[in-house]
Amino acid sequence: MSTLSIVIPAYNEERFIGTLLERVKAIDLSSLGIEAQIIVIDDASIDNTAEIARRTPDVTLIRLARHRGKGMAVRAGIAAATGEYLIIQDADLEYCPGDYLLMLQPLLSGQADIVYGSRYLKGRRYPKQSLAAYVGGRSLSLVALAFSGRHLTDPATALKLFHRPQIAALDLETTGFEIDHEITARLAHLGARFVEVPIRYSPRTRREGKKIGVRDWFLAIATFARYRNG
Repeated sequence: MSTLSIVIPAYNEERFIGTLLERVKAIDLSSLGIEAQIIVIDDASIDNTAEIARRTPDVTLIRLARHRGKGMAVRAGIAAATGEYLIIQDADLEYCPGDYLLMLQPLLSGQADIVYGSRYLKGRRYPKQSLAAYVGGRSLSLVALAFSGRHLTDPATALKLFHRPQIAALDLETTGFEIDHEITARLAHLGARFVEVPIRYSPRTRREGKKIGVRDWFLAIATFARYRNG
């Protein structure tokens, strides 16, 4: 049986991490001949995120000694993963683990090297999603196209699926949210085949813990420019 490593970077997500882990553990991958390896990387949270993950059965917890950013947490998770496949899943409830099955299909059939869960294949703005977040996310499609030559409707998606050896070989460098764009730029430079599939999305507001902001949009452009040649 193959293994899907589910890498979950988390920072101060005590309100959501327990429910998310329940949903992840409820996904039945056995019909695809796959079992799950669940890895939570706690980015030095100051709430009960780590404790909730620690007491959840069949979950591996890695705690970073100090707060380093999502990129460092993702890198730690990739380093700890052992599965043939690897998916990055945010610790909040914006993305639905039930979409793993749909995302795995083009990877397992050989149609793709990388599968991105796209929030925007249907082109809509979601309830509770701010106009700034929507426009910022959609505009990154043009940025990705300009620097990587790939048309992706949602390069900023936090639900990305890979063959683990491919992502592990990148020796990633960025430490924040810009890691998404480093991954896209570098894999595009290597000629990887991207496929997007539609996913469900439930955006949260700043009051609910949304962390990404305007600064990250500018970092995204700088990151695409920096890594456009690999």
